[in-house]
Amino acid sequence: METIQVAVEDIYVPSKLIRALDAGRVETWAGEYIENGKMTPIRVRHDGKRYVLVNGLNRLEAAKALGEETITAYLVRAAQH
Repeated sequence: METIQVAVEDIYVPSKLIRALDAGRVETWAGEYIENGKMTPIRVRHDGKRYVLVNGLNRLEAAKALGEETITAYLVRAAQH
C-alpha cells in the first residue's frame, strides 16, 4: 500500500463510519501522538474527486483536535463488486 499525506479537511467521512466515533479513543490517540510524534496511518480511497475515509475515524479526529493540517494515510483501492 502506498503511504501519502492528506489534508485532513480533504477527507470525506461516510455517515456509516461516524457511529464508530469514540471520544475516549480520540483522546488516547491524541495522547499517543503527543508522546510519540506519530500515529498509525488511516486508510483512505480516492473516488476520483476526493479522499474517502475507509478506516481510522478516531485517529482522524485526534489529528483534527490537535490542529494537524495533514495526516498520514494508506491509499487503498476501492473494493470491486
